[in-house]
Amino acid sequence: MTRKRKGRRPGSEGPARYDDRAPSNDELASRMMKKLKKRKGHKAGSRHSAAETAAAAKTRQQRDPRLGSKKPIQLVVEAKPHPKSAEAKKQRRMNAEEELAMLENDAQLHVLLGRIENGERLGAGLQSYVDEKLDRIEVLMKQLGLYDEAEEAESENNTKGKAHQSDNDLLDTFDRFDENSWDKE
Repeated sequence: MTRKRKGRRPGSEGPARYDDRAPSNDELASRMMKKLKKRKGHKAGSRHSAAETAAAAKTRQQRDPRLGSKKPIQLVVEAKPHPKSAEAKKQRRMNAEEELAMLENDAQLHVLLGRIENGERLGAGLQSYVDEKLDRIEVLMKQLGLYDEAEEAESENNTKGKAHQSDNDLLDTFDRFDENSWDKE
């Protein structure tokens, strides 16, 4: 079989061809698959890279986890009072006063109490919220010595007395009711 030797002159292989169109995604994907199929075996130098990763993992384990911590360190130790001392009780009292003031100034609680006074029924979640806050206010007032059970008992007796008076008044008006007055109108 005869072979024609390539010459060094340009154009000896024929005119150069250029493809102006861009390759499609399918063509690019097929080229990549062809490259991947062509490769066989492990990557070059893989025998040494496995040993390096094991050594790096070992050094990570030996490293102190506190090294490079971003947590601030308190340089001056503050002395805390003993829990049963007078100072601790005073601090607790101040905290209770602050919490009571915060609960009394709670805007959402005021709105919900206003809705209850207007006769609206609240949902279970809102009602439990109101009950929880009122119970906490009562506990704080007892803790601070501001809660007076005698006053609450008097207010309950006054409301009961008014209810009986109004019931008696209604009964009296029923007894005095004149049926003939309805017939005339």
